[in-house]
Amino acid sequence: MLNFVQEADHTPMITRFSTEANVAAAQRREIFERNRHRVYAVSFWMTGSELAAEDLMSDVFRVAFSSTPSPSAEDVDRALIGEIAKTFDIPVFTLDCQPSSEVRSVRSNTLRVDLEAAVIQLPATEKLIFLMHDVERYDHDRVARLLGITERESRLGLHQARLRVRELLAA
Repeated sequence: MLNFVQEADHTPMITRFSTEANVAAAQRREIFERNRHRVYAVSFWMTGSELAAEDLMSDVFRVAFSSTPSPSAEDVDRALIGEIAKTFDIPVFTLDCQPSSEVRSVRSNTLRVDLEAAVIQLPATEKLIFLMHDVERYDHDRVARLLGITERESRLGLHQARLRVRELLAA
C-alpha cells in the first residue's frame, strides 16, 4: 500500500492546479489593469501625493480581492471609498457656497494648473463627488450608492464643489 502511494503519478493533478492558478492570476491581472488608472487618479487627487496614492491603490486592490476573487468595477469602487473613508470624513458636507451675485467668466483664461489647485482645495466629500461625477463620469445614482448618500445630496455636493471651484478660480 505504501509503495502504491509513493509510485502514484500526480502529474495531471499538478498540471491542472498550475493551469487553474495561471488562469486565476490572469483574471486578477485583467481586473487590476481595467481599474488601476481610475483608482490611482482618485487616490492621487484625494491624497495629493504619488506615494500615498500608490499605497492607497495597493490597499484598495487588497481589500477588493480579499472580498471576492473577481471584483467588479463597483466592488473596486466600494473598496476605494472604504479606504478613503479611513483617512477623510466621508460623507461629511462642509461647503455652503451662496449663489453668485454676478456672472464670472472663468473659462477663457483658466490654466490647468489653476484648475488643479482649486480642486485640491475642495473638502473631501465634495472633492470626491466632483471627481467621480465630472472627471470619472459616474452618474449621480452610482455616486450616491458608493458614498451612502441620497442622489439629491450627490447633486447638491457637486453643485457646491463647482461653485467653490469657480470662486477659487475667480480670485
